[in-house]
Amino acid sequence: MTVPVFLTGELDGPELVLGGPEGRHAATVRRLRPGERVDLTDGAGSVAECVVLEVLKDSLRVEVRGRYEVAPPRPRLVVVQGLPKGDRGELAVEMMTEAGVDVIVPWQASRSITQWKGDKVAKALQRWRSTAREAGKQARRFHLPEVTEPVSTAGAVKLLAGAALGLVLHEEAAAPLSRVALPDDGDIVVVVGPEGGVSEPELAEFLAAGATPVLLGPTVLRTSTAGVAAAAVLLTRTGRW
Repeated sequence: MTVPVFLTGELDGPELVLGGPEGRHAATVRRLRPGERVDLTDGAGSVAECVVLEVLKDSLRVEVRGRYEVAPPRPRLVVVQGLPKGDRGELAVEMMTEAGVDVIVPWQASRSITQWKGDKVAKALQRWRSTAREAGKQARRFHLPEVTEPVSTAGAVKLLAGAALGLVLHEEAAAPLSRVALPDDGDIVVVVGPEGGVSEPELAEFLAAGATPVLLGPTVLRTSTAGVAAAAVLLTRTGRW
């Protein structure tokens, strides 16, 4: 059975108490019992291997059996995700988190049907971050992905200009993603357009920033699945998978 992972900011000491929402979930939803194994992490690479000593009403008391650090994976994979419509944004975040994407950047593209404006920005961003957090625990990720503040096209251009390799998924590209030369370190930044695709002016700005347009495959993928498909190709080719 897979050892469950819980997030906590406190990892010091021979014994720990997992409280708050994480402890409540462990005690009342997962119904963990004394003697069972759990792993606690801060989501930034620190891990405590623990055994449950006592189950309280809304928390666990655990004994730490071991500690270790997980180095951040390299190269880092950043996906600039054009805002999908409906709840497909959370689906994209969930799948990319499970696959191993390191940074997810919401992008307000010109052809995005969904618009994050006013109070909607904070609520939508919170949903994406909560989705990444829960998917990261489920996937036993000890480095949780960062979901950044949303960016405009200018912000996406800046990310591409500073990347070790910038890529734009585009249906008219000649170079297949599976054959592009990859760096050993730094950031690989991949731009995924929204349902309407990347506009010509946006593509021109991305190319001027040094990005390479790439073809993912012969079929047309939804924006919510293109990111995880691209991640699978890149994570395999970099040796992270």
